[in-house]
Amino acid sequence: MDMGFVLLNIALLLGLIYVLIRMQQKHVSFSKRVFTGLGFGILLGTYLQIAFGSDSAVVSQTSEWYNIVGRGYVKLLMMIVIPLIMVSIIQSIINLEKTSQLGKMSFSIIGILVGTTAIAAVVGIGSAFLFDLNADQIQVGQAEESRGLYLEETLTQVEGMSTPAKILEFFPANPFLDMTGARATSTIAVVILSAIIGIAVLGVRRKQPEQAEIFVKGVNAIYTVVMRVVTLVLRLTPYGILGLMATTVAKTNVAGILELGKFVLASYVALAVMLVIHLLLISFAGLNPLTYLRKVIPVLGFAFTSRSSAGTLPLNISAQKNSLGVDEGTANMSASFGATIGQNGCAGIYPAMLAVMIAPSVGIDPLSPGFLLQLVLIVAISSFGVAGVGGGATFAALIVLSSMNLPVALAGLLISVEPLIDMGRTAVNVNGAMTSGTLTSRFLRKLNIERFNDPKAVEKDIAL
Repeated sequence: MDMGFVLLNIALLLGLIYVLIRMQQKHVSFSKRVFTGLGFGILLGTYLQIAFGSDSAVVSQTSEWYNIVGRGYVKLLMMIVIPLIMVSIIQSIINLEKTSQLGKMSFSIIGILVGTTAIAAVVGIGSAFLFDLNADQIQVGQAEESRGLYLEETLTQVEGMSTPAKILEFFPANPFLDMTGARATSTIAVVILSAIIGIAVLGVRRKQPEQAEIFVKGVNAIYTVVMRVVTLVLRLTPYGILGLMATTVAKTNVAGILELGKFVLASYVALAVMLVIHLLLISFAGLNPLTYLRKVIPVLGFAFTSRSSAGTLPLNISAQKNSLGVDEGTANMSASFGATIGQNGCAGIYPAMLAVMIAPSVGIDPLSPGFLLQLVLIVAISSFGVAGVGGGATFAALIVLSSMNLPVALAGLLISVEPLIDMGRTAVNVNGAMTSGTLTSRFLRKLNIERFNDPKAVEKDIAL
């Protein structure tokens, strides 16, 4: 009987995919198709949740089939991340007029990412106080106990690792290993490797211009092919979002959300405030924040459903270049760095909120200026090194809590709402990266203002 329902659910998914295909054939805009896929996914997931329950065998089996569409799309995105980073950054550097521009670009991007993470920590602290969050209010269940055991195991990766050691993890000792994405810092390591290759080509161009020209032609040819692959994959976005959202909604633990609703609400208020701050920064740079928001919403929608900053990287780069008018080098750098450094949601808001919640349980006054200043500084510093131990909100929380001498096991109490909050955190992470790219391009006077203001400049290539 269960298999009959599973086949019915598969048929429903295929029917909705057909509708999206017809919309594409009728040249409906890419953004509209993305949000249609998002809406279809919510409706389909709600149906599965109500009809069968999140823990049912039908939903479990159905989700496995839906993951072919949803997670399969994410895998295709991850497939092109490393080749895209390598050829894009190499090409961007060899096209620079002066090597000094690379230093200015990198300093600005990293500065904005880490700076906004410090601001995010302040926002998280404010939200925790506003909603009067306290770890004593949370009940420990079986899932949370399991999470606590998991945290104890993973804490060994954090303890004893100094900030210099975390930064050292960024360097590509074995570039071929990093090209497989095997390490948490593989993305940054590939960025560094690509930058070194690009700088080397600039040196060869001065001494052996003929050899450099051969290499440049090869890179340009590979870049063209890789970007074509990116375009083909990105055209699948509406279908990927449909599968991802349907699975996410269907498997959401509604009871857990209701039990920890106060923390969920506080988290999303903080995330919303951080998005507004991003828009204010865009406005201070003399750009229209509503124009910016309208162009990045499809990317944020995918980040929200996929919960993967790295998986969103190709969309991030494409939107910055094609929609916002960010120059190629800055778009590549900001998206790559933003996937592992200075994540406003995961490394900023979340650890700060947890620290404020947990502090009273061990007799620390969370209103103490010394505690708050220390917390903001540690969050900012750890946001730069968190990728060295695995990345993500959990490790960011472990680093901050252990650095503040707070009990890390309590970080496992929120496992039931972790997926729901992580969706919003990922969207804020990605938007922080796009904000840093847009602002840096603006500061360096490389932003194409006409493209930024053009309402039709929205992923023209992938909208076909």
